Amino acid sequence: MTSKKILLPETLEGKTLFVAGAGGFVPSTLCEFYLNKGAKVIGVDNFITGSRSNIDLLSAYKNFEFYEMNVFEKLPNLKDEKIDYVLSLASPASPIDFAKIPLEIMRVNSEGTLKLLELAKEKKARFLEASTSEVYGDPEIHPQREDYVGHVNPIGPRSCYDESKRFAEAMTMSFHHRYNVDTRIVRIFNTYGPRMRPNDGRVIPNFINQALKNEDITVYGDGLQTRSYCYVTDLVEAIHRVLMSEDPTPFNCGNPDEYTIKETAEIIIKVLGSKSKIVYLPLPKDDPKRRRPDITKLQSVSDFKPSVAFEDGIRTTAEYFKSLISE
Repeated sequence: MTSKKILLPETLEGKTLFVAGAGGFVPSTLCEFYLNKGAKVIGVDNFITGSRSNIDLLSAYKNFEFYEMNVFEKLPNLKDEKIDYVLSLASPASPIDFAKIPLEIMRVNSEGTLKLLELAKEKKARFLEASTSEVYGDPEIHPQREDYVGHVNPIGPRSCYDESKRFAEAMTMSFHHRYNVDTRIVRIFNTYGPRMRPNDGRVIPNFINQALKNEDITVYGDGLQTRSYCYVTDLVEAIHRVLMSEDPTPFNCGNPDEYTIKETAEIIIKVLGSKSKIVYLPLPKDDPKRRRPDITKLQSVSDFKPSVAFEDGIRTTAEYFKSLISE
């Protein structure tokens, strides 16, 4: 499908968004973005990984409404509510969750996505599936383009997330083709920033926490595997552009700047003035060797460009983590 240039509305006053997973790191930041644009936001979360403190922040806005519930079991009664956008962002996404709650992850990305798509169909709303770079698995091409179909182990330790997100994408496109539901898909690459869980288990929070305590920084493998890190407000800008686009096929959303894991540790040590040393541990099974988004597609239809420098983002994220310790 040929993409058209994205026209961004100046305001979303009079529009209502239904956001699944509103208590999460990225979803709560996205909710606040739309509340500041004048929209009404109805959020749901069961707090399996989301934070009540994020909901407390959003509740300061008069246009925010919240329901505590599990979207793969039920949705709130929205019979008399006009819904313009349904955003599917409820899935836990951290490696530490894959072993702890694999069935919950698979159910929210299957049964939960189904319920949200049915809501969008009923309300004639635009639907956005927050997918992931993990659909590419341990990629055999670099950087990763949207037309790459992936290299995923369907029974590996990450499969509960990788495969259920692939299924969620397939279901989204099936609703688009079968019922003409107005759908969008974003494939989110590594994202960091305030509101992350300190025990998230991903590279940035692990390294920041270790650096703040002057502990050894644990690098898995030889440290030459790569990641690309996008600051959360940049990611929100990317998601907004996809939501306002006219293209139902997937868009990569992230920052194409690429760092080795070893470089990441060295930068965090330097930025935070830490005395930490780097130590090396065995690489986990199916851990991707290289990860970098090709965002040519999004940039061809929009003005999207990541604006937050990695060092600045690290400082802000570290300040957030320190504020949690002092509370």
